[in-house]
Amino acid sequence: MATVLLLRHGRTTANADGTLAGRLPVPLDDVGHDQARAVGERLRRLPLAGVVSSPLRRCRQTLRRALPGAAVTVERRLTECGYGDWEGRSLSELATDPLWQDVQRRPSAVSFPAGEAMAAMAARAVAAIRDWDARITAQHGPGALWLACSHGDVIKAVLADALGLHLDGFQRIVVDPASVSAIRFTPQRPFLLALNDTGGDLRALAPPPGAADSADAPVGGGSGAR
Repeated sequence: MATVLLLRHGRTTANADGTLAGRLPVPLDDVGHDQARAVGERLRRLPLAGVVSSPLRRCRQTLRRALPGAAVTVERRLTECGYGDWEGRSLSELATDPLWQDVQRRPSAVSFPAGEAMAAMAARAVAAIRDWDARITAQHGPGALWLACSHGDVIKAVLADALGLHLDGFQRIVVDPASVSAIRFTPQRPFLLALNDTGGDLRALAPPPGAADSADAPVGGGSGAR
């Protein structure tokens, strides 16, 4: 199967203000624009077979800065979790809501008032990534590399699934603005290749010859990508 790079959008005005944006059309702030340009310098070195994105403004802005001129396909299943009545409110205020502790400790049971269940968000996001990975593999072969731009909780849910974690463990994962994580799916298991990378050389994530043909984990750790 192909390898997917999961890109979180750059920092937004809501991130800077400490509010929960949810599905509101918040833009990148100046730091976010800089982050998008910086990650673009690394991404443009890669032979990306496809780019898909959440429909929200901050993801589309990130890709326009990072990969100007790239053909981007909008995938609505990668949109932010529907936080409902929580959207637009300060995180410090939300932390006093009893539901906050459930979000921290057992998110699989959380359904946001007038919003979405976190389990439903995770299911649609994982399905979208796996569907696109199969499509990219069919079109470009198992050595293909592709990019999906989305949101923190969405990416964390996909990573938790790849790691075999229950959704209640996904809060252990950190996904910073403009970070890149990478998963290579195989018929037997997914392999997590990178997590929350904010500055490394991404060329090492391209599958080496033959790596995409095996679903076996190397005993002893293997010799690395290069």
